[in-house]
Amino acid sequence: MTQPAIFFGHGSPMNALGGEFADGWKVVGEALGKPKGVVMVSAHWETRGLGVTAMERPETIHDFGSFPPALHAMQYPAPGSPELAARVAALTGAVMTDHWGLDHGAWSVLAHVWPDADVPVVQLSLNRDLDARGHYELAKKLRPLRDEGYIIAGSGDFVHNLRTWKREGGEAYDWASDFNEAVKAAFVRADHDALINWVDLAENAQLSVPTDEHYLPLLYVAAQQDVGESLSFFNDEVVGGSISMTGVRIG
Repeated sequence: MTQPAIFFGHGSPMNALGGEFADGWKVVGEALGKPKGVVMVSAHWETRGLGVTAMERPETIHDFGSFPPALHAMQYPAPGSPELAARVAALTGAVMTDHWGLDHGAWSVLAHVWPDADVPVVQLSLNRDLDARGHYELAKKLRPLRDEGYIIAGSGDFVHNLRTWKREGGEAYDWASDFNEAVKAAFVRADHDALINWVDLAENAQLSVPTDEHYLPLLYVAAQQDVGESLSFFNDEVVGGSISMTGVRIG
């Protein structure tokens, strides 16, 4: 059975501790059931060259600063999969490595999608030697995995501007809402060129994507979209004015 491709808007690491977005991820997980494994592309693993985690037991990486002890204490002991890592390496040319693990872009979400930590996970790095189209073309090489029982996942945020983020909360900035809606509309049209050329996707797009590491993982999901394939959105909200929590499910 062909597995879905899913993008998660992960937002703050604090979402790992629960709340409305964690509840949304739980609903997604209940609908998914248990795939053979997951290939996750997170905003928080950037490399020169391409890497894929290949250890049996990936470490839970707490790659953030001053957050509550409960967050730093969280563990997500999902197994890795050297077999899946080898398959990813064969498809993409990625180097298999044990020098990473599961960063918070992965485990803060997956801890609610599969709370029993019983679905194998490998992470594929963001190769900073590639431009946006290069990431998209690389992602297309992963497509056979969906037919082999694996989910392709990305974790980041459509809109991610911490400089303008309102700690106290509040309404989304117009430019943030506009970009969030433009990304969704491009998915509905299956207009992948528009997603790749995101600078032209909406007015003031660069306010929504001042740096692209949180945006690029969605291209790994867009690249999986077949014509006529089912599409849905979840956790569709912009928080603090300028962080989009919107998720996308394809298939």
